[in-house]
Amino acid sequence: FRIMANDEVVLLDKWASMYGMRVRIALAEKGIKYESKEEDFNNKSDLLLQSNPVHKKIPVLIHNGKSISESGIIVQYIDEAWNHETPFLPKDPYERAQARFWVDYIDKKVFDTWMKVWLSKGEEYEEAKKELISIFKTLEETLGDKTFYGGDTFGYLDIGLVPFYSWFYTFETYGNFKFEVETPKLVAWGKRCVEKESVSKSLPDENKIYEYVVAGKKALGYHD
Repeated sequence: FRIMANDEVVLLDKWASMYGMRVRIALAEKGIKYESKEEDFNNKSDLLLQSNPVHKKIPVLIHNGKSISESGIIVQYIDEAWNHETPFLPKDPYERAQARFWVDYIDKKVFDTWMKVWLSKGEEYEEAKKELISIFKTLEETLGDKTFYGGDTFGYLDIGLVPFYSWFYTFETYGNFKFEVETPKLVAWGKRCVEKESVSKSLPDENKIYEYVVAGKKALGYHD
């Protein structure tokens, strides 16, 4: 890999974060060696607070002392900074815009809706569950019959969505539905993505995520 000898790459991350997973996959796809620093949300490091003073959130990529925040932006940065490897974004400006649009859609919709499913009850819970399934159905329609969102190539939108695949078990357990029933093509796509080493090594075990979420809910004072 044509990487400068003095390249210093650090990732401030949290193992269960779907946004952190995006960056891990992107770095693996480009073959970039980096140091990973695990963050504790209850006790954020000085490095995180200095590196992302606006949002104080992970992931943050620090490349030769310069910090980049927000996972979608970080993935695009990695694509441009290490452009000797296969690009994540398509060459066609329209297709690039579409890929960015759908990652933005994922960022605005999925996590917030999941939080409603996780923490609500009764009618609000049912509405949130319907919305969550609807979001993934929309994403399945966007995939259509393609192998990956980038067509035959694994690209920016695939990187943007596949981390959520590791959360599917948690989503369906709390939402009381099955992705295999609701969005079978999306499940098949997720399985294809996981065949890639960059993905399989970057996604945690689904049961570990579920246990993490259960413990998190108890810590917040909620009891299922």
